[in-house]
Amino acid sequence: MDILMNGVGLVLNFETLLVILLASLFGIFVGAVPGLTATMAVALLVPLTFYMDTIPAIAAIVTTSAMAIFAGDIPGTYLNIPGTPASAAYVGESYALAKKGRAREALGINLACSVFGGIFGTLVLIVVAQSLAEVALKFSAFEYFWLAILGLSCSIFISVGSRIKAFLSLLFGILLSTVGLDMMSGAPRFTFGVPDLMAGINFIPVMIGMFALNELMSYYGSKSEKKTISVVDQDSVFHNVPGHMKRYWRNMVRGSSIGTLIGALPGAGADIAAWISYGVGKGRSKDKEKYGTGNIEGIVDASSANNSGISGAWVPALVFGIPGDSITAIVIGVLYMKGMNPGPTIFMDGSGLIYALFIVFILANLMMLPIGYIAIRLSKLFILTPSRILMPVILCFCIVGAFAINNSIVDVWLMLIVGLIAYILAVNDFPMAPAILGLVLGSVVENNFMSAMLRTGGRPDELLCTSDQCRPGYRRDTSVVFTASDQSVSLPAD
Repeated sequence: MDILMNGVGLVLNFETLLVILLASLFGIFVGAVPGLTATMAVALLVPLTFYMDTIPAIAAIVTTSAMAIFAGDIPGTYLNIPGTPASAAYVGESYALAKKGRAREALGINLACSVFGGIFGTLVLIVVAQSLAEVALKFSAFEYFWLAILGLSCSIFISVGSRIKAFLSLLFGILLSTVGLDMMSGAPRFTFGVPDLMAGINFIPVMIGMFALNELMSYYGSKSEKKTISVVDQDSVFHNVPGHMKRYWRNMVRGSSIGTLIGALPGAGADIAAWISYGVGKGRSKDKEKYGTGNIEGIVDASSANNSGISGAWVPALVFGIPGDSITAIVIGVLYMKGMNPGPTIFMDGSGLIYALFIVFILANLMMLPIGYIAIRLSKLFILTPSRILMPVILCFCIVGAFAINNSIVDVWLMLIVGLIAYILAVNDFPMAPAILGLVLGSVVENNFMSAMLRTGGRPDELLCTSDQCRPGYRRDTSVVFTASDQSVSLPAD
């Protein structure tokens, strides 16, 4: 009890609460700007954390990431441009609702599910952190391979329209994922002599090109005065939220559970969690034909998953010092810098730091309600601003966002080229979602397949085995390597 009270004292002070408030505003701004991501927001905060105590520094990162993930829904709803990659899974549903005059309703349920998912993931983190991390660490190349295959198959089933076009779009994304150095030979593939492509194609410039630049080209390519979102003045943010939560509470729990479990897998993160939750939700829905036309059910599934995935990603980060996603990869460095070494001993520290961290998670998600409500009320600026002013501003942010990832002009050219290809595909009714998922999961499938083949002596049939005993060629001394969300993680075979 004394340790818990120490943790409460570390959080409930003026400095920490002020940091949480300011980080909330910063996260909302960054997430709402197309082209800027939660990872970028956290990276920008790192220099400031040098001058903070441990708990305010972690509070700033936790709050910023949670707010930015939610705020990515705002441009997705009004402009069909996801502010963050985690919002891309259900941007079509939100935008379709906005065109029906239900923008605030869509954002209201997004906000409620984000808060629910974040708190759900935090409670799981508190109760079963060590057990969940142990399960995640038992995943080998075989399990990660099939998890990635599940994600790729979801991209076909969540798409609206022709399944063949969805499959071809998926292949385009997988093709992009093969750019870079070959895992086995180290030989460059499809780099065309450009050194910046040796490390592969970055996910963020491609996402900006496929969604933001594609939308800009569609706007300027249209002959009609375009895309005014109808807004009902009486449209309330939370008026219909209780009814939706009552009707889809099972979806909220399922999405939050999937998000937490996927987030706890090192390297997966909120982006993959949102896609898989959306695909699972559609597969189990009784109204599959409504998906893609503005279905609240799809929003509930995915938005619950992406925020719970943030909390879940802290499980391997805290217990074993292995990043669950790109954000916790940054956080681990900050924890070491502050003398809070991730690992099993972090729970034995008598200073109350771990309890303070849990309280920060809960406060950050609760703070999302009032700050998110204000952001939704102000988000009408997206449609009140004349398009001839808004579109060039968005283009500037897209260029800045693409360049700032690696400070490379190659990423800007990549965004422009992918945006042009995406526009041509969109004009011909090819869905963009499978291409994005193919890029994210393509390297996961390839790397884990090759790792599995090394461990089994090149026997693909052993991928179907359910235990190590049925794999005669299994080599337990080989490491598991997988890549996702622009990071690589090496795990022991056991």
